[in-house]
Parts: sequence; C-alpha cells; structure tokens
Amino acid sequence: MISLTPGIRMLREPDKRLLWKFVMNCGWRGVRSVRAFERRRKRGEPLTPAFIFISVTEACNLQCQGCWVGLESGHAKRRLSFEEIVDVIERGKNQGVNFFGILGGEPLMHPDLLKIFERFPECYFQMFTNGTLLDDKVADRLRKAGNVTPLISVEGLEEVSDERRGGHDVYRRSLDALDACRRNRLIFGVATSVCKSNKEDLVSERFVQEMTNRGALYLWYYIYRPVGPRPTPELALSEEEILELRRFIVDIRLKAPLGIVDAYWNDKGEAMCPAATGISHHVGPGGDIEPCPPLQFAKESIREAANGKDPFADSDFLERFRKFSSENTRGCVLLECPEKLHAFMESESARDTSGRGTGMDELAAMRALPGHHLPGKEIPERHPFYSFAKKHWFFGFGAYG
Repeated sequence: MISLTPGIRMLREPDKRLLWKFVMNCGWRGVRSVRAFERRRKRGEPLTPAFIFISVTEACNLQCQGCWVGLESGHAKRRLSFEEIVDVIERGKNQGVNFFGILGGEPLMHPDLLKIFERFPECYFQMFTNGTLLDDKVADRLRKAGNVTPLISVEGLEEVSDERRGGHDVYRRSLDALDACRRNRLIFGVATSVCKSNKEDLVSERFVQEMTNRGALYLWYYIYRPVGPRPTPELALSEEEILELRRFIVDIRLKAPLGIVDAYWNDKGEAMCPAATGISHHVGPGGDIEPCPPLQFAKESIREAANGKDPFADSDFLERFRKFSSENTRGCVLLECPEKLHAFMESESARDTSGRGTGMDELAAMRALPGHHLPGKEIPERHPFYSFAKKHWFFGFGAYG
C-alpha cells in the first residue's frame, strides 16, 4: 500500500503562493534545467551543471564533527560578496540553471542572504541551515520571498546532537526552527547525516513521524563523511549499516507521511555521484569552483568569468575529475578512494581551497571507508513515483559508460 499522505500534505499545509512557486520554479523549470543539461552532455558540449551549490560564507556558530568548513578559532572567515553571488546566479540563469543550493558555514550568518532570495523571484533556493538562527522574523521574510525551502539539519537527539554539533541545546533550537517554519507555512525539510552515534535514533519510523508532526514535508538522509579538521572517522558507517539505511529508505518511502529524499542511488539501486555526472558542482566561500562541497580543491574561480571564461563549462579540471571519479567508483570517491584522489589532486596541482591550508594533508591522512557503491547488493526503488523520477530526472547521464 503506497501512502498518498505526502502529496496531500503538500497541497494542504504550505502557503498556496509558495506551493505555486515550488511547482513552477523548482518543478517545471527544474525539469527544464535537467533536460538542457542532458542535451549538452549528449552533444558533447561543455558542461554547465543543472544545479549549482553555493557556500556563501564559512562563518558558523557551531563546530560539527566531520564538517569540511571547520576553521581554527580566530581565523578570518571568508564569504562571497552580494555582487559575486548575484553574478553566479545570473550566469547560471543564462545557461538554464534555475535551482541553487545555499550552504555555509551557516548561510544565515551572511548579512545579504535574504536580499539574494528577494532579488531572484524566478529562481528556487534550498537553504541548508542548522536552524539556530531561523526564527519567526526570518521565516516571515522567507514566506514573503516565496522561493526558498529551508533544509534544517538534525544530527541526533538531545545528547548526541550537542556532541555532533559542538554546541549547546542544539536539538531544541533546531525544533524551534521547524516550528517557526510551520507557523509561517513554508515548504521545509529536515536533513540528517547518518553515522554510528545517531543511526539508531534517526533511521527509525519514530523519527520520521516526529519530523512529520513538526511539519516537515521532506526528510533527506545523507551518509556521514569524515572530513575537515574534526573528521572523527570512527563515526563512519559500515557496509552493512549503509545497506540497512538503503533498505530503510526504500521501505519507508511506501508509507512515510512525508517525502524521503536521497542523492546517492538511482532507480535500480546503483550508486550515483552528482559531481561525477556533472549535474551539480560547487562554488566555495572563496569563489573557488569545486567538484562538490566537501572536496575543497580547485583550479578555477568565479573571478575568471570576468575574463569571458565560463568557470564551469570551460574547466578542464572538472572534466578530468568527472572522468577520474566515474572510472574509479560509482559512489563517493572521497570515501572510497582517498589515496587515488590525493594522487589525482597532486597530479593536477589543484590548490587547497579549505582556507586552512591543510586540505592536502587531511586528504592524505584519510583511509578508505565503505560508501554507497556496493556492487551486487543493489536495492532497487519500490515506490513508483521515486523510481520514475530517478530514472528520468536524476540518473547517470552516460557518466558510467
């Protein structure tokens, strides 16, 4: 029996103007962006991603385990200027890009962030936030903008959340953010990075129901990646735990009262990497063009666009990275092949864009861990909508041969 509750809730609970914006900007225009990307790839044209992720600042009020943006105390915090963010979005729009993921640090620490959302009513933004700064005042402005879906990170219940996030009373503050979003009738979701310390609490029907009760319309499960200055690799999932997570996702989708999202597997249950396919890439807080947010190495910058160069489409580095990654694994090359990745970055003379100056040493210290590429153990999608959506809108695009 397939639950119709997520669709019914989406029609009933958000502000109707926000629902229309979501359908048009994220839905219809988002599908057009994917189709344009697919045509570029089939024709062998230079690749501009269908989705662009932008870390607007590396400033944050928490210090999470496994966060790639972590900095030493007192380190100067980089952030993109208002003009630079506008330029990235404008250039993306000119290539048919309509969906932008907004990250940090904590993006709400950027003083101009809400102005950016208001500047581009025809675009759609997913804002990745820890929620501690998302109150009714912020939620009200997001509602007026109408083109933002906050994705609030929940990394465990009370005790685990404080340990994982390096803060105090973080879980309650995240719940307060969910309540503010619900009062303002936003389309909002919850993200969690699953690791050994939170798996039992968060990969459960009880947690799914609790987030539903708080008004979340979707729940996004990630796999913990031990990176940054506090990698904490002992929290990484084992192969069997990753398979348990995959089975849970596939099964709960059939009955969950909210959308269950992942960005790791296609409709057949085969592993996927958005950066390896080229469907998404990342702009760091220093303006660097990176394969994905936790991979802080680059050879191009958004500043090169001023010289007439498209830092995405004209990047030989990104093209070689996509080839390197897809030839080594369908999954996360950072988790599964760190030694090869280190050698690749050295051979490319890629610059460390972490802001710490220790990115190459951190990569060299990593050891291979299980990822979501588990050949022969694929678990296909069972929900017809998710299977259709992944097959037609989010698949390999020929990246894996």
